[in-house]
Amino acid sequence: MASSSGSKAEFIVGGKYKLVRKIGSGSFGDIYLAINITNGEEVAVKLESQKARHPQLLYESKLYKILQGGVGIPHIRWYGQEKDYNVLVMDLLGPSLEDLFNFCSRRFTMKTVLMLADQMISRIEYVHTKNFIHRDIKPDNFLMGIGRHCNKCLDSSVGKRKRSLAVSSSQDPSFSGLNQLFLIDFGLAKKYRDNRTRQHIPYREDKNLTGTARYASINAHLGIEQR
Repeated sequence: MASSSGSKAEFIVGGKYKLVRKIGSGSFGDIYLAINITNGEEVAVKLESQKARHPQLLYESKLYKILQGGVGIPHIRWYGQEKDYNVLVMDLLGPSLEDLFNFCSRRFTMKTVLMLADQMISRIEYVHTKNFIHRDIKPDNFLMGIGRHCNKCLDSSVGKRKRSLAVSSSQDPSFSGLNQLFLIDFGLAKKYRDNRTRQHIPYREDKNLTGTARYASINAHLGIEQR
């Protein structure tokens, strides 16, 4: 996949989403800021090469479809193929918790921690009610909402310095008007119980680690499948 956003300058996906510039990347491919040419709305576009050894964007799009309507779950606008890519168009969100934590000198107030934890637990609980586990829970996979995806915008003191992270407004670590928190990246998610019987699906042992080692459980490091 080309690393330059210039090579995608006239790339339009889904018939109406024009890529503007690259804003992120991962093992799956790249993420672009794009504009809906019919109404000017900004969105995020994930591109994955159709030649990827372990493609996951189609699976992820199906997970988002199952989870649609949940609080803190990004809205999916379109999934399909364009040129040599699998493409997922979704809500444009703000910075991750990792970004904000670093910006705040890696120190949050107790109030902020509690407010964030409440939302994080709610997002994970919702995924579990749909019979799936995420399997890659980490600060990078929780994003703050922006624009119409905010509960309340935060004071402007940090926001003026965080435009590059797409935060419309913010406050320092007290987060008195906390944005809505979104959970993303479901490419590693897995069903953990049967839809009909609600019985847990048997887990495996002696399994390679799934997810991010730094945030994985002790059992995951010992080869016990997350369940």
